[in-house]
Amino acid sequence: MGEVTLTGLRVVREVAATGSFTAAAASLGYTQSAISRQVAMMEAAAGTALFERHARGVRPSPAGALLARHATTALAVVDTAEQELAGLRDRLAGRLLIGVFPAAAAVLVPRALAVLRTRHPGLVVTLDEGATPALLARLRGGRTEVVVIGVGEGLPGYDLAGLHQDVLTEDDLRVAVPAGHRLAHRRPVDVADLRDETWIVGRGGRGEPQFGAWPTLDEPRVGHAVRSWTTRLGMVAAGLGIALLPGVAAASVPAGVVVVPVEDPAWRGRSAVVLTRPGRSAGATAVVDALREQAAEMRG
Repeated sequence: MGEVTLTGLRVVREVAATGSFTAAAASLGYTQSAISRQVAMMEAAAGTALFERHARGVRPSPAGALLARHATTALAVVDTAEQELAGLRDRLAGRLLIGVFPAAAAVLVPRALAVLRTRHPGLVVTLDEGATPALLARLRGGRTEVVVIGVGEGLPGYDLAGLHQDVLTEDDLRVAVPAGHRLAHRRPVDVADLRDETWIVGRGGRGEPQFGAWPTLDEPRVGHAVRSWTTRLGMVAAGLGIALLPGVAAASVPAGVVVVPVEDPAWRGRSAVVLTRPGRSAGATAVVDALREQAAEMRG
């Protein structure tokens, strides 16, 4: 027998409202697999099925409708209590700049900023999106207190000496394909199946890490090189190729794009990490905590 959790209640409420695991995942910023796991845990806690599948998605069972109704009431009470408690205990105030690489700015960081606005209303956090070398220079120079970057195979070996590191995601690299693509329904995709694909890759300034083709492919076929993530994923949706995608951005893909994991024994992985200077401020610690919490929730 499982237990009812706040995350589970939010998932049940959203699936019931949207009638779709996919739509609920997009709304909450989760992966579809995370939504499925949360529903399974809540069904274990309830001791019965909460949703019934039909041709166009899912509908709540009688138990699911009951739980979704009570979830709305319970979550409203919890959210109000959290806001009131935050107002009583919060002593954080001022301004703080957080630097992020573009993919992290799509879902993970906005979710953390929303939490911080509720938890610490006196702390004004501003987003600074940019290339990793510039972000690291700003962190070391004291302009930025918190930086989120990607590290690992296929990325430059940045000098992180003297900086405190917290890992947010590990081995988190996926591929975005058109919804009608032959690989769209495979879980996972074998790396050998990527060899003949056309890739939409990133383009930026010198020293700026790019998301190109899958890191272990020897001679990938590059169809287009573009700077903007929005353009890149739009081209994928139009069927012009496939693209590499960090897991922290998986929940932000547009309609017509499917994100799939890849099975590749030769790949050593990439991680998203949050960096701070030694002796970080209470505000920086609050930002790091919010990022870690949201990264854990997105993993399900």
